Amino acid sequence: MSPARCTRAESMKPGRLVYVLPYWAHRSANTVGEPLISLCIYPAEAGYNYGDIEKQGFPQRVYRLKGTIEIVEEDTMTSRERVLSALNHVQPDRVPVDFGAHRSSGIMALAYRKLRRYLELPEKPTRVYDMVQQLAVIDEDVLERFGIDTLEMGRGFAVDEADWKEWELPDGSPCLIPRYVDVRKVGKEWILYAASGKPCGVQRESMIYFDQIYWPYREGVPKDLSRLPEDLEDIMWSVPTPPNLAEIDMQTLREGAKRLRESTGRAILFLFGGNLLEIATFLCSVETFMILMASDPRATHRLLERLEEVHLENLERYLPAVGPYVDIVLFSDDLGMQLGPQISPRMYREYFKPRHRSLWTRAKSLAEVKVQLHSCGGIRPLLDDLIEAGLDAVNPVQISAAGMEPEGLKRDFGSWICLWGGGCDTQTVLPTGTQEEVRRHVLRCLEVLSRDGGFVFQQVHNIMANVPPENIVAMFDAVAEYNGGGL
Repeated sequence: MSPARCTRAESMKPGRLVYVLPYWAHRSANTVGEPLISLCIYPAEAGYNYGDIEKQGFPQRVYRLKGTIEIVEEDTMTSRERVLSALNHVQPDRVPVDFGAHRSSGIMALAYRKLRRYLELPEKPTRVYDMVQQLAVIDEDVLERFGIDTLEMGRGFAVDEADWKEWELPDGSPCLIPRYVDVRKVGKEWILYAASGKPCGVQRESMIYFDQIYWPYREGVPKDLSRLPEDLEDIMWSVPTPPNLAEIDMQTLREGAKRLRESTGRAILFLFGGNLLEIATFLCSVETFMILMASDPRATHRLLERLEEVHLENLERYLPAVGPYVDIVLFSDDLGMQLGPQISPRMYREYFKPRHRSLWTRAKSLAEVKVQLHSCGGIRPLLDDLIEAGLDAVNPVQISAAGMEPEGLKRDFGSWICLWGGGCDTQTVLPTGTQEEVRRHVLRCLEVLSRDGGFVFQQVHNIMANVPPENIVAMFDAVAEYNGGGL
């Protein structure tokens, strides 16, 4: 590489003499399966400034990609460009990687503490930003170690020590939680309280997360739904993650999002929510709402219509403020279970598809964003309808659920929707496999899912407390291997 960063590649073989011009940087890359032996002669003062190389790197690198040796332009995309290319079904320079940019791609605090120790990183307080699932804020040194391309907008908020207070994890180890979270020890249980003071969640002895204990409409959907926004605040899942929108104004929200955009080249996700089926079950309980859908379509439509109104009002309140500084708006609705959808395609089309279309269309009209849906489980029978409703990406792509085999999903839907996930099974492989089993599994998933763009790597849902840290490292190292480790 010349001082002007022009590059040239020369083959090295027996009997060949290569002359390197003065002040050109040079590196030898062994691309065969036997030792490379060479003799280099040069005056010490004729070399390149290798301090610049340490900062900037070579503009080209030698990779073994899928069994062949290729010289590739290095770092031709920023993380944001890489993710947006994948969302637009354009093959990026490498597979983009998400870790912790939403509440289903993260890691439980108990596992995160072990991971940092395994990586021999400096001790830092563990910050739990999602109280219900007890997910950790992933620090910058870990994001850098694994080459992460994404970030959640909430990382631009609660950045001061005063925004956090002390708590303890289920194993008794210390952590920090958002200052505004109201959690109290009652006997041997931790009780989580809504902003109204109502108890909404419980962590019983031996539990490692909170469970819902209050459903505002369990006894029936009220005729007057004018107080729905207030009733929603009493649901356990409404306990906010940063930013706490109840405490900040639009100017503060806009400035925080802008500040984060200016500080990072990663793609930024705005966790909007906009749940319909899920919120209805949080209000009524699962069994009550399932019976309601089957027995009383009029009451079901009335509740969902009011929910849609509330979500549209919130979109129009928040998205104009943060839209210029985010790339993806994340909606959520767990439509699937292990054996397939929770509801039939017919029921989805009657109750949810028109409302999803309305919300997603409005989001795209308010800001230049992509729309992503979180939905666990076997949702293959619903994917055509979700795509027709305007969905750009879906996570976490639960490849262990019925109908969610990677080969079929990529073949049938890979040109129409970005598969954001499915990179590593978290039900069996990640927690119980060996490091080599994790590596081989991840490489297989990448080989199938990453072709022609339309894929962002993440493990299937959050990393649970029992996952060995060495398996987490093996998973991300396999992605780095697939993306092409420099020889």
